[in-house]
Amino acid sequence: MSHPFDAILKHLPQAYPQDWARFAGVSAPVSVIDADVSTVTAAADKVLWVEEPHPWILHLEFQASHDPTLGSRVLHYNVLLGVRHKVPVRSLVILLRPEADGRDLTGTVHWSWPSGQTYLTFEYVPIRLWQLPPEAVLGGGLGTLPLVPLTKVSRPELQGLIQQMVQRIHREADRPAASSLWTATYILMGLEYDKEFTQHLLRGVRAMKESVTYQAILEEGREEGREEGVKKGVKKGVKKGRAEGRSDEAQRILLRLGTTLFGKPSPKVRRALRQVTDLDVLEALLLRVVKVRSWTELLDDRA
Repeated sequence: MSHPFDAILKHLPQAYPQDWARFAGVSAPVSVIDADVSTVTAAADKVLWVEEPHPWILHLEFQASHDPTLGSRVLHYNVLLGVRHKVPVRSLVILLRPEADGRDLTGTVHWSWPSGQTYLTFEYVPIRLWQLPPEAVLGGGLGTLPLVPLTKVSRPELQGLIQQMVQRIHREADRPAASSLWTATYILMGLEYDKEFTQHLLRGVRAMKESVTYQAILEEGREEGREEGVKKGVKKGVKKGRAEGRSDEAQRILLRLGTTLFGKPSPKVRRALRQVTDLDVLEALLLRVVKVRSWTELLDDRA
């Protein structure tokens, strides 16, 4: 099952490959390459080509819940990437929260015969975000800043860290990039913190109203609708006007979130979005936007 953070964690290394290489301790230039490693179903999370005299591949794998097959899966990706690209591959497994951890995640995979004799040993690098000091991420690139709230930080410390993020993003990012980074921060915080706490913490962020995820905005709209009696038989004309206003807002949210995930839409896509005015259809599109890979796929599936 796809989750909002899946799309975000594919988008960030795609948009900021050098920052994620820096997070992994790599200073050489990198570029994003195809993460598909099989003609069947296998696809690694994100794959970076490291431009050194002897090039190699940095494979990033993200995990939010415990998977006893994770080590074998990473081995599978590692071998397929090495065979396809004919260079060494280093796999980095980023565990996003304690629920993803387990005694089996040692950084080493051993395959043995029934006799117990090991016939294959594979090593990967596990990174447990909640054990990292926040300064280690806060001092990195812009593209990894949304990880800061998932590091070793207490709730009382979060406000100060968010303010430091605000200063950096305001200083170093343009408006679209800032919106994307705060969207990522909001979604990733959902892995560890409840929605009310996250909204309260980020309420003062200037770009937050534009970049808050569709779930929060839609919920806010529903609450306002209930408070105003929209669902309790208000006059038809008022109801229609409010519905049109909510449809316009949903269109704007879909456009912003889609731009963050897929890039700037073409004029054809913009025209198609303007033609979708039914609020139920728009909400369905908002629920799908984090599960697809392109504007074309999103609009082709809108029915």
